[in-house]
Amino acid sequence: MDLWQMKVFTKVVECKSFSKGGKEVYLSQPTVSSHIKDLEEHVGCTLLDRMGKEVVPTEAGLILYEYSIKLLKLRDETEEVLSKFLGKIHGKINCGGSTIPGGYILPKIISEFVKKYKDVTINLGIKDTTEIIEEIESGKLEYGVVGAKATNKNITQHKLISDKLCLVVANDHKWNDKKSISVEQIFEEPFISREQGSGTLKSISLSLIKAGYDIKKLKVIAEMGNTVSVCQAVKNNAGISILSPIAVADELKYGTLKALDITGIDLSRNFYLTKHKYKTLSPTGELFLNFIKDQTKELFSDIGKQEEK
Repeated sequence: MDLWQMKVFTKVVECKSFSKGGKEVYLSQPTVSSHIKDLEEHVGCTLLDRMGKEVVPTEAGLILYEYSIKLLKLRDETEEVLSKFLGKIHGKINCGGSTIPGGYILPKIISEFVKKYKDVTINLGIKDTTEIIEEIESGKLEYGVVGAKATNKNITQHKLISDKLCLVVANDHKWNDKKSISVEQIFEEPFISREQGSGTLKSISLSLIKAGYDIKKLKVIAEMGNTVSVCQAVKNNAGISILSPIAVADELKYGTLKALDITGIDLSRNFYLTKHKYKTLSPTGELFLNFIKDQTKELFSDIGKQEEK
């Protein structure tokens, strides 16, 4: 069984498409189909079913996918160990971040890392907190940085940065001349919310519950999948929102948004370096994980104090 064919197969399974899977490995759809056909002939059964517009693995395909992931990971680890033995740092790291860490924290750290280790490739996936934790648990990602505590028993977390969410309004909003408003007042205005699964939304909900309020009573007029969309909606006076100051630093600097404190509620939260409790990291993955911890203290010391767990 050919490892390259396994690589192609895993991408088709993950992308649920021959054409999209092919793009991941820079192959045409006919070439991908040929590789899958060769695999199916080798194992003697159908590995993928075409269900409408999606491609889904059969029972045999699921088994092959599970072992293909393990074999490909073992191949990568073998190459990394040999490179380390020869005095080289080489390999690929699959990590993830929820919206704020993935968009504003990890890119700065990655840029410093690849300057130092030029033969390492880092794939950064950006999704909501729930999805990142699920992909860490499944083994698709080695680790990630998210903005909420995990409840999964297989997950362990290390506190990286403290953050405090703030109310954001348009620069011509009726509250733009205020420094703070009461928590009761936010229930009177149209509210732009992050989507379900967002670490930011989870933090807001927990903070409101602790203060004796119900997030469901907010006048939510829209739910949006990323901070950029929320910012645009707030700028255009669609409503108010609660966001991390990290995410709106430029807007606050240039005055397109105004940040206010909310009295009567504690909006403090943390970002967590998150990994599987029982899975061993690759050598290069371990190196980058420690680099994240070190660089966080240097690059983001003004955000909050770091605390080792």
